[in-house]
Amino acid sequence: MKLAISGTYSVGKTLTTMAVAHLTGLPRSSALTMRELLPISVPGKTLEECSAAEIIMLITRRNQGRAVNESHLPDGFVSDGSSLHEWCYGTVRVLVGINPNESVHLDTIEMTDEIRFYAEVMRQIGVPARQHAKASYDAFVHLPIEFPLVADGHRPVNERFRALADEMLLKQLDELGIPVHIVGGTVPERLEKILEIFDFRPVMSVAEAIERAEADYALIDTTGELDRERAVITA
Repeated sequence: MKLAISGTYSVGKTLTTMAVAHLTGLPRSSALTMRELLPISVPGKTLEECSAAEIIMLITRRNQGRAVNESHLPDGFVSDGSSLHEWCYGTVRVLVGINPNESVHLDTIEMTDEIRFYAEVMRQIGVPARQHAKASYDAFVHLPIEFPLVADGHRPVNERFRALADEMLLKQLDELGIPVHIVGGTVPERLEKILEIFDFRPVMSVAEAIERAEADYALIDTTGELDRERAVITA
C-alpha cells in the first residue's frame, strides 16, 4: 500500500503519518521541510521574503526529494503529504499573493507580468506533479480543516490560503480519480478509521502508536531557517 496523508497546513498530517507508520508497520516517507531547505537553497532569507522564482525552485527541490525517497520504498509507504501539496500551495499563491501575509485583507491580487509568468510556470509544474500522484499513490487519507491555523512564525499563510489549498487538493484528487477518504476527529479516532477503511492489521495498539509518534514529533527541529543558518556559520 502506497498511502498519502493529505490536507493543508495545521491539520496534523505529520503526527498522523508518524502514528500510522507505527501502527501499520509501513515505512514513513516525507520531504525536507522548507525550514531545512531554505538555508541551503536561499541563504539569508525566510520563506516570507522569497521571490516567485525562489518559491518555484523550492517547490521543485522539495518534490524532487519526495520522489527520490518514495523510489526507495517500492513495497509501500505512508507519505507525509504528496507531490500535489507543494504544487497546490504554489498555485494558490497566484490568488492570494506570493507572500499571503501581505495580502491578507485584499480580495483580489493585481495580475502583474511577474504573477502571470509565475502562474503559467505553476500550471506546467502541475503536469509532472499530477502524473506522479496518479502513478505513485494507491489512496489518500485527507485530513479536513477542523481547528485554527497555528502561527509558527515561519510560514506566510492565512486562513484564506488554507481554505483555497484544501479545496484545490480535493479537486485534484477527484479529477485524477485517486481514492480519497476524508478522516477527521482526534488522532485515536483517525487511526481507528484508517484501520477500518484499509483493513490494516495493526502491529501494535493505537495508544502505543500515538505514544511513539508523539516521541518522534518531539524530536523535530523547529528552529527557524535564519537561526539554522547562523548555527552552521558559527559552528
